[in-house]
Amino acid sequence: MADALPYSADLLERARAIKVVFFDVDGVLTDGGLLYSETGETLKRFHTLDGHGLKMLQKAGITPAVITGRDSAPLRKRLQALGITHAHFDTEDKAPAALITMANLGVDWIEVASMGDDWPDLPMMLRSALACAPANAHPEVLARAHFVTHRHGGHGAVRELCDLLLSASSHYQTMLLEYTQ
Repeated sequence: MADALPYSADLLERARAIKVVFFDVDGVLTDGGLLYSETGETLKRFHTLDGHGLKMLQKAGITPAVITGRDSAPLRKRLQALGITHAHFDTEDKAPAALITMANLGVDWIEVASMGDDWPDLPMMLRSALACAPANAHPEVLARAHFVTHRHGGHGAVRELCDLLLSASSHYQTMLLEYTQ
């Protein structure tokens, strides 16, 4: 059975060599809204579709990593629950942070995808082999992305990128069979 997700041959080729994916948090893994509790604690809302996609990436041997300009206990808890161990917090200068993780994992930009939604993400995205953005990203980011999702950040956009990478790496159908047989 063919994938239910149609991708261009060019996009699949660009995605085929990806071994590491860097994700921004606010506006990508979340909807970008900031909620504060009565005590001033930052609250975050994450989508389960994205979480399952991130777990499947890891199962396929593709490493998800996070680089974010903020830090919060809810974010750290979510990353721990997903088994994401490569993360940089309170980081505005994202390309150098990405280089640290890339050196630790032994990969180069040609094996990297990144997903961001605003200007601070551009230095990382412009160096990546596959630059991605959620549908509601800033227009300057959308103009520079190789892949723009149909869904908005925090509402399944990350899952769309995960599905693309799983399709390009030939893992999508095998993983889908685990749930359909």
